[in-house]
Amino acid sequence: MTFARFMELALYHPLVGYYQRDRERVGRGGRTDFFTATTSGPIFGELVAAACTKLLGDRDPRRHTFIEIGAEPGQSVLAGVAHPFAQTETRRLGESLALAGECVVFSNELFDAQPCIRMVYRHGRWHEIGVAIDGGSLVEVELPPGTPGPGNEGYHFDHPSAAAKLAVKIAAQPWRGLFVAFDYGKTLPELAQHTPAGTVRAYRRHVQSNSLLDRPGEQDLTCHVCWDWMSDALRENGFPGPVLEFQESFFLHHAADCIAAKSIAEAGRLSPRKLALFQLLHPAQMGQKFQVLHALR
Repeated sequence: MTFARFMELALYHPLVGYYQRDRERVGRGGRTDFFTATTSGPIFGELVAAACTKLLGDRDPRRHTFIEIGAEPGQSVLAGVAHPFAQTETRRLGESLALAGECVVFSNELFDAQPCIRMVYRHGRWHEIGVAIDGGSLVEVELPPGTPGPGNEGYHFDHPSAAAKLAVKIAAQPWRGLFVAFDYGKTLPELAQHTPAGTVRAYRRHVQSNSLLDRPGEQDLTCHVCWDWMSDALRENGFPGPVLEFQESFFLHHAADCIAAKSIAEAGRLSPRKLALFQLLHPAQMGQKFQVLHALR
């Protein structure tokens, strides 16, 4: 099978897929596999609410439904957070993506968890990578025929096409308002020239690995999104001028008052909330690891 099909089954198979298993995946504990901005507690939701309210500009947030797509079971970014929106909804794995009316459509690390097409350049051709069984073990194989074109010998290009298709599916719905996606990705030139080993990685027990075929369904698999394709998906569906910012810049530009208030409230002590704010904003922590794509229609 193709690697994209393998990744789809490993993550989303209804019985054994990683994201279908009834287990805790996100957090800092020893039995979880990774942590996200939501692990920082309600302060992340507070900053998100403040930033989204500012980005709406002169539009009344009380007329908008805040819709989070792809949250973990039992979690929601605005749970327990005071906000100005008319209501909140959480669309989890397998639930409808039908969107209408005035909305703020938010996601956190949704697009990097979509299957990707894995390619490698050999002898003047791009070959799609597949997965086969050899002697009882899963191995990568190169599928014929290859596509002629320019490239560098042995270069891997992990084609995040499913992420772009999901962006199109969301943007094509008959809703108006704000699109906000927190994720990690690269521009097309970066993916094509500066990631010779590709960008697909496995995560298990907070350890990053290149052993992509190990423990199918028991480890997370992620792929950097292509921000150019994501932005194109928005533009082609009526979102003018999508903006991409590092997470730290996004919050400093659009939630500065909220940050200032929290900094004053926590002044003089090293509280958990201050530590969480530091982790969200500092460039060496999540501040520049994650980026935010946003656009208003």
